[in-house]
Amino acid sequence: MPHPTGPTDPDTRALIVKMKKKKDMFYLIIARHLAKSKRSKIPVNVTRIGKAAVDNDTVAVPGKVLGSGEIKKPVTVYALSFSTEAKKKIAAAGGKCLPLDQLEKKARIII
Repeated sequence: MPHPTGPTDPDTRALIVKMKKKKDMFYLIIARHLAKSKRSKIPVNVTRIGKAAVDNDTVAVPGKVLGSGEIKKPVTVYALSFSTEAKKKIAAAGGKCLPLDQLEKKARIII
């Protein structure tokens, strides 16, 4: 019997269903990336967010944000999870760290 792939966390599964119900391409892309197995998800460093975003931008990361590197722009980041170092660096730059389930408006997707 093959092993199931994808998230086993019930909160993540509920988030995937919520995103799919919106039937907008933006939310469907996020749901597709959330449904991947943990092994195939690549964490995103704050440096990558800083390079992709502009000042006061909103960014969505369907995975974990790690604290490697620097960020100097104030950005609002929605992600599945954050490392403690990433939270500190984003807050120090004047940004916000919010859970992905609170995402209500479209943002840049960083994968």
